[in-house]
Amino acid sequence: MKVCCLNKGLTTCADCPVFATCEILNTFFNKNGYKYKKYKQALDYIRSHGYPEFFTCANQWTMQYGKYPQNVKER
Repeated sequence: MKVCCLNKGLTTCADCPVFATCEILNTFFNKNGYKYKKYKQALDYIRSHGYPEFFTCANQWTMQYGKYPQNVKER
């Protein structure tokens, strides 16, 4: 995924115009495990709220993922 973003000049997959249909991402998000759902939630959050608001949330976390404001649902 990182190579794809770098080759396209993107910061993250959240910036990609084919995010919703990306085979690489869909394979990654469909893996078993809670963390994969949280990674998708992070990218969805960035897409809808932007990086500054995401960083505000992420700065409160003690792991690679954490909680979002109450009005943001997990998908």
